[in-house]
Amino acid sequence: MSQAQTLENPMRRISVAKVVVNIGVGKSGEAVERARKVLEQITGQKPNSRKAKKSVREFGTHRGEPIGLVVTIRGEGTKDLIARLLAAREKKMSESSFDERGSVSFGLKEHIEIPGIRYDPEIGIWGMNVSVLLARPGGRVSRRLRKSGRIGKNHVVSKAEAIEYFKNQFGVMLQ
Repeated sequence: MSQAQTLENPMRRISVAKVVVNIGVGKSGEAVERARKVLEQITGQKPNSRKAKKSVREFGTHRGEPIGLVVTIRGEGTKDLIARLLAAREKKMSESSFDERGSVSFGLKEHIEIPGIRYDPEIGIWGMNVSVLLARPGGRVSRRLRKSGRIGKNHVVSKAEAIEYFKNQFGVMLQ
C-alpha cells in the first residue's frame, strides 16, 4: 500500500448507492408493456409499474392504472450502467443536474442512443429519467427505521464532491 492510501479515511470514500431509471408512459395498456421491454433490455432487471393517482379525462387515464415504470439498481453493475447511459449523452452534463446532497439526475430523449441498444419498430423510441444517488459509508444511519440518527454536514456528499466524482470516474464534462 502506498502512503496516500494509508492516509485516506475509508469512511470518506464516495460510492454509488443506487441508480433509478424511470419511464413515464402517460397511458396504460400496450405502451406500458413496450416500455417494460425497453427497461429490461437496458438494465437486465424487471421494472415496477407506477399507478395513476387520479383520473384525468383529457389524458384518458383512470385512477389505479399503470402509467409509468421504474427500476432501481444497487450494488455491482451500477457503474457500468451509468457509463453506458452517459455515453448516450456524450459524457456531457449540466451543473444543474447535481443537487446539494449528492444526487445527480439527467434525462435521455431516445433510448436507442445507448450503446448496444438497437431500434426495434415494435417497441418504438422511449425517453427516460435517470437519478444517481452518491453516498459515503454510514449513510444508512439516517435512513434506517430503528435507532436512526443524523449525519453531519461534512459527511454528506456535496455538489462539488459529486461533480468531482463524476469527472474522475466517468470522464464527464460540464456544459
